[in-house]
Amino acid sequence: MKKVVGFGDYLLRLNPKGYLKFIQAPEWEANFTGAEANVCVSLANMGVETEFVTRLPENEISRCGIAALNKYRVKTDNIPVGGDRIGIFYCEKGASQRPSKVIYDRMNTGFTTCKTEDYDWEKIFDGAGYFHFTGITPALGESVAAVCLDACKMAKECGITVSCDLNYRKNLWTTEQAKATMERLLEYVDILIANEEDAEKVLGISAPDTDVTAGKLNKEGYVSVAKQICRKYGIPTVAITLRQSISASDNNWSGMLYTNDTAYFSREYAVHLVDRVGGGDSFGAGLIFAIGHGFEPQKCIDYAVAASCLKQTMEWDVNLSTEKEIMTLVNGDGSGRVQR
Repeated sequence: MKKVVGFGDYLLRLNPKGYLKFIQAPEWEANFTGAEANVCVSLANMGVETEFVTRLPENEISRCGIAALNKYRVKTDNIPVGGDRIGIFYCEKGASQRPSKVIYDRMNTGFTTCKTEDYDWEKIFDGAGYFHFTGITPALGESVAAVCLDACKMAKECGITVSCDLNYRKNLWTTEQAKATMERLLEYVDILIANEEDAEKVLGISAPDTDVTAGKLNKEGYVSVAKQICRKYGIPTVAITLRQSISASDNNWSGMLYTNDTAYFSREYAVHLVDRVGGGDSFGAGLIFAIGHGFEPQKCIDYAVAASCLKQTMEWDVNLSTEKEIMTLVNGDGSGRVQR
C-alpha cells in the first residue's frame, strides 16, 4: 500500500512507574506520544511506509522525539520548526476500581501555534495514498483547525483517502465547538472511526440502551449510529470501537465496521489491561492497514480489533505488534503461551 501521512500534536509523556499515583512518584518515565504519531508508528511496525507531520521547537527534547519516531522508521522530513516548547502529557495508570488519570500541558506549544504557511501539503502528499488525523488536532485551536482543513482539501485534490478518528476530548473543547468544527472536516473524510461516546458527544447521534459508565452496550444500536453517520455526512466507511469497561484493569473489547450498507462485528476479547492509552490509535492503524491491503470487510474489523487488543497489553502508547503477530490472534491463537 502507499504511504500513510499522519498530522497532529506530538508530546512528551511523563508517568510514574508502574501503578504509583502522581503524588507517590519519586521518579518518572519519559516517552513520546500523539494520536496520529501512534498510528504512524503502529503502521510502520506492520511494514507500511509512514510519515508524521507536526511542528516542533528547535531544542534537544524535540530532537529526542524525532529520534523516537525514526527508530521505528517513521519519516519526519517535513516537520517545520517553530514555537518555544513541546507539549506534555501526564498519565497516572489506574487499577481495578481506580481509574486512570490524564493531565495535559499542551497550550502555546510549537504545534498549537502553527500556521497554514508552515506546510507545503502538495509536497508532503507526494507518493501518499492515505492521510490520517483525529479530532484532537483541530481541538487545539482555530489556527490548527485551519491547517487541518487545508490538508484535507489538498488530500482530496491529490486523490488521497482521508481517515479520521473523532477522538472527542472534553478537556480541549465543548461539544458545541467540536460539532461545528468537525462537521466542516467530515466533508473530506472517507473512513471515520469513533468509540461508544464520540458519535453522541460530537455529532449528537447516540445508540439506544447504552450506558458506558455501567458497561452496558447495545451493539445493534451502533448499526443505526453508523448508518446515520454515513447518510448524513456521505462517509462510505464507519468503524466503531466497543469497550465494555469492567474495571480499570479488565475490559471487554470489540468493534464494528459499517460499509456498503452492511455491518460487520468482530469477536469480543476479554483484555487484562497493561496500558489502555493508545488503544484507539492502534485500532485505527489496524483498520487503515487492512483497508489498504484490500482485506474483505469482516477481516478488516477482525484485524483492527486484534491489533488494538494486543496494544493494550503493552506499556506506553504504541502498538509494536507485527502483521504476523496480529494475524496469529485473528486466526484464533490468543493463548498467550510462551513462543520458543
